[in-house]
Amino acid sequence: MTERATSPIAWSLAATRAVVRRPTLWPTALAQVWRLAGKGWWRRAPFLPLPDRDYLRFRVHTAYGVDHDPDPSDIVTWLTWCRAWRRVAG
Repeated sequence: MTERATSPIAWSLAATRAVVRRPTLWPTALAQVWRLAGKGWWRRAPFLPLPDRDYLRFRVHTAYGVDHDPDPSDIVTWLTWCRAWRRVAG
């Protein structure tokens, strides 16, 4: 875990860099972005399939507490788990 010392944009870029280095996770990452996208995302700026802010805030708060952000490597771990689960389930 990292303390909340960075902006959400800086953290998002770090997480994106961690995933970009692992091409085998790209399809899983795209699938998860699609699944977590807020309803009607194409109607609202910035017109990106981003998760609902309240949902994301809730998930981060319940997993890490108020004063911490997830480590970007946690995103890689989660995507690796999603990829393995999809192979088993699907």
